[in-house]
Amino acid sequence: MKKCSQPVHESLTQLNITPLLDLAFVLLVIFIITTMPPVNDLALKLPTASKHLKEPPRKANYITVSADGKIFLNMKPVAAADLQQTLVAMRLMDQDLNIIVRGDGKTKYQQIRGVLDACQGANVGKVDLATQTADQK
Repeated sequence: MKKCSQPVHESLTQLNITPLLDLAFVLLVIFIITTMPPVNDLALKLPTASKHLKEPPRKANYITVSADGKIFLNMKPVAAADLQQTLVAMRLMDQDLNIIVRGDGKTKYQQIRGVLDACQGANVGKVDLATQTADQK
């Protein structure tokens, strides 16, 4: 009496090559795509861009606060009470007023805050704080 039929043994002895063919086709497609030369068959003379001259940067105005609390606007001493009025006058002459606040490392934060409040009260839109990196010290 036979325990196994003939067709069962035949299917085990044949090799299924379908996954191998799939792999071969994928490799063939990858090889074709990567070896395609770039298309440069047309000789074109591309237009050149005209030089656009940049506008010169706006003059920055510096407010410096020294370690002892003295305030300087563009290297000229200014009283803290008069700073806001001076900034308003400058803003009326130049709507795009640019202020850079520089403070000594030992300046108290309250003095810097007073300068920033004067800038805000004068409605100055561009106010930056000057800093330096640790390797520049």
